Amino acid sequence: MERDQLADFLRRRRGAIRPAEVGIAEGPRRRTAGLRREEVAMLAGMSVDYVVRLEQGRSSQPSPQLLGALARALRLTDDERDHLFHLAGHQPAPGESVAGLARAGLVRMLDLLGDTPAMVVSDLGEVLAQNRMSLLLAGDHTGFSGDRRYLVYRWFTDPAVRAAGAPEEGEHQARQLVADLRAAVGRRSGDHAVARLVGRLRAASPDFDRLWSEHEVAVRRADRKTLLNPRVGRLVMDCETLVTPDHGQLLLVLTPADAETRERLDLLRVLGVEEFTTGGSGTPER
Repeated sequence: MERDQLADFLRRRRGAIRPAEVGIAEGPRRRTAGLRREEVAMLAGMSVDYVVRLEQGRSSQPSPQLLGALARALRLTDDERDHLFHLAGHQPAPGESVAGLARAGLVRMLDLLGDTPAMVVSDLGEVLAQNRMSLLLAGDHTGFSGDRRYLVYRWFTDPAVRAAGAPEEGEHQARQLVADLRAAVGRRSGDHAVARLVGRLRAASPDFDRLWSEHEVAVRRADRKTLLNPRVGRLVMDCETLVTPDHGQLLLVLTPADAETRERLDLLRVLGVEEFTTGGSGTPER
């Protein structure tokens, strides 16, 4: 690990990003052109203290997961992201740019969408990046490890995940998740890691096993779902999915399906802005 070079690289990348590029208002009293450390911490989902220690060369070796979060927060290109991993003493795994980290172009699209909730998702349902409105709407889905990285696994093994949606839509959502996974498995024919994931799901959930046995196949492109947000209540969202040419990563965009949801989404955005401006981000270090 090259602490001094890592610290210098992080400071320079932070200073090179305009706040507007990541959806943060600059304000009349701003004295720096780049991002503040607390803004990087908020975007990356880690403590300000850890960002300070990284930039001062005093930190322990950051994990690959934490580096991925920093790469997304600082809008690094694929080459810059690989350089970040090397400086931290890690070797990016083969295919990491496709499978494990959101592509830089898709992350920039998240920024352009502004107040529209959106996220970058792998073809297996692992959330790789979210914009701030998506975090306010659905919480942070990027910090999971192991099989819990995949929404389909959490859906069938964690009752709290289903509780975040409308009960009457549960069966429909379950079927869509399984049918979409079936399509991904077909595209990844011969991928033993994916086959083992399916095997663990079938063993862990009789409900998944039942639906998997029906052999339904359907790529999720558009959908409507109801989310139960703890702050503003019931939100009916239309979900549109844009895919990369190789189908390795997807851009999921959520828009309000009715006027009531639009008003509640606006309220959620205001609550989030007020929370940040009063210093209430408080996200723990990972």
